[in-house]
Amino acid sequence: MTSAHWNVFSRCLAAVLGGYALASTLPVAIVAACWGGAARSDAVLIAMQMSFAVYAGAIMWAFSAGSARSAWAGLGVLVLLSSLVAWALL
Repeated sequence: MTSAHWNVFSRCLAAVLGGYALASTLPVAIVAACWGGAARSDAVLIAMQMSFAVYAGAIMWAFSAGSARSAWAGLGVLVLLSSLVAWALL
């Protein structure tokens, strides 16, 4: 495989794996920060609906970043920060 193929493969992995991780953590952190007093069932529904938009945004980010390395780095930093915020608030 050529360098271009590995670049696309790496971006696909970043989009799928990083996007899934971000879609799992960022909505939880946002809901915990903004709607902390909401009923648990409402908070879960809000987070689930937000996760679709977050996942689509992560996929777009993975393919619009300047390089595969910056795609991985950007998604990794966001996942780490959102995980820390969700952990701290819950």
